[in-house]
Amino acid sequence: MDALHRSGCPINLTLEVLGDRWSLIIIRDIMFGNRRHFRELLQHSEEGIASNILADRLKRLMERGLLTRSDDPTHKQKAIYSLTEMAIELVPILAQMGAWGRRHLPASEELSIRAQLLEEGGRPLWDDVMDELRAVHLGKALPPDTPSVLGRLTEAYLEVAARNRAGEA
Repeated sequence: MDALHRSGCPINLTLEVLGDRWSLIIIRDIMFGNRRHFRELLQHSEEGIASNILADRLKRLMERGLLTRSDDPTHKQKAIYSLTEMAIELVPILAQMGAWGRRHLPASEELSIRAQLLEEGGRPLWDDVMDELRAVHLGKALPPDTPSVLGRLTEAYLEVAARNRAGEA
């Protein structure tokens, strides 16, 4: 075993890369919320991440090969964060985590709808999500007229959020 890792166990090695909650939250927000700028990640975090922690985790995720950073062509002081293939391949893990959380924890309907749809869609839907993420983040081509799976997940979230707001009024 090399000196950089505690053991060669694949679960341990994965936790060494992803092991704190903020790393997975950032990946989730980039993946499912299409938040690709620092300010979007900071201001739209349901969990309220601090700016110093966000900066540290973005740096770590880039060092570990899960994110890339490029200049935003629309604004010279902004950067765009993109998922790498390694991060995109986390879709099944995040889908399973969401399904587990829905079953065993007091998750809100609004924040659970995407997890529910991912669970119900299973591997075929996860593959479609990963293909769309590859198009968005890696520039891979999708077949023409491919419907947006991420758009469908977002629409479902917005629908539930609107229904819940209407019910509160």
